[in-house]
Amino acid sequence: MNVTIQPGAVAGTVAAIPSKSAAHRLLICAALADRPTRVICPQLSQDIAATVRCLEGLGAQLRRQGEGYEVIPLDRTKPVGTCLLDCGESGSTLRFLLPVAGALGAEATVRMAGRLAQRPLGPLVEQLRKGGCAVTLWEEEKRLTISGQLRPGEYHLPGDVSSQFISGMLFALPLLPDGSRLVVEGARESASYLQLTLRALATFGLTPREQEEGWTIASQGYASPGVVQVEGDWSNAAPWLCLGMLGGEGVTVTGMDLDSLQGDRAVCRVLAAMGGQVRTAADRVTVLPGPRVPTRMDARDIPDLVPVLAAVAAATPGVTEITGAARLRDKESDRLASVSAALTALGGRVRQEPEGLTVWGTDRLTGGEAHSCGDHRIAMLCACAAPFCTSPVLLRDAGCTDKSYPGFWADYRRLGGQTEEV
Repeated sequence: MNVTIQPGAVAGTVAAIPSKSAAHRLLICAALADRPTRVICPQLSQDIAATVRCLEGLGAQLRRQGEGYEVIPLDRTKPVGTCLLDCGESGSTLRFLLPVAGALGAEATVRMAGRLAQRPLGPLVEQLRKGGCAVTLWEEEKRLTISGQLRPGEYHLPGDVSSQFISGMLFALPLLPDGSRLVVEGARESASYLQLTLRALATFGLTPREQEEGWTIASQGYASPGVVQVEGDWSNAAPWLCLGMLGGEGVTVTGMDLDSLQGDRAVCRVLAAMGGQVRTAADRVTVLPGPRVPTRMDARDIPDLVPVLAAVAAATPGVTEITGAARLRDKESDRLASVSAALTALGGRVRQEPEGLTVWGTDRLTGGEAHSCGDHRIAMLCACAAPFCTSPVLLRDAGCTDKSYPGFWADYRRLGGQTEEV
């Protein structure tokens, strides 16, 4: 799908969608629990659907009912056997469930789409092989196989490649017949996402014992609390809050947890540092325009915010520096390259750095034709930039927003954004 987006500020109120980061974690815990769990998750996305498919492949039953799922856990007394796990383009699904498949002794074929087979997986695969699993990746075929039984033991993972490797092992190791130790080497990036994992585990009665180097994980069963609710998504609220800062009468997002462990809650802090007026009350966040000022931001713990914050930077006179973002090269697109290409196509001036971006801002972009590169975050960047261009934006492959936010363009129009499919 290609869309033309007309200039013009947007404003109004929009409800947050459920956090896919939280949904992945709660659905996995529910599928491994001792009894059924009701997981309240009003809206879905392609990534959440991928986790649902894979959990069903492992033997759980997930029945869509009303605004959520009734999750019937897999039967741990029966072997999983041969199964197919279709991860789509969801890196979270792959990295969370590959260790779980090993812990369950599954003989699984994993399918991947897009750039997923090219994204980093090596350190996790190495540890799974060390623990007794046979893992083979056919990158060109976008296929992976895992078989064998993961053993209890000591496992080592880097902290600066992907927190999802660590989360996957935290989900898997309690399933083993004896205790294990997970050692994290080096600085931990995206530490807030690890806290989300630990909170999900705690909700289901699991408490890995934290140590300076990592965790000691006992053999322990998942205990269902009966009902859990997926909180609002800060990463997908960020485009609306950025639009609120860039003009008009501001944008309000409802249904947010102001004390959330999601790292992307930092969007409020960053926008305030760039001159936005940020107001919070109960479950509502409002951002209003203010005198925009350039800044220097470290994206180490907020990689998903970089595209939309770069759009704000492009509309902020002066020089904004984004650092700590080297991992963006391994997302659905090389996001340092695709952010730079999209903003440049719309009349911005951006330079890629080894680990970030330098953005020279201006009052207005020119508009033009940009491509999402099949990356939902780049499509959202263009949606943020378009209202403040001097001419329309033609966005190629705009439908990729379905990966995380199927209703994105409907909500965009609800806030007054003018789009036309072409």
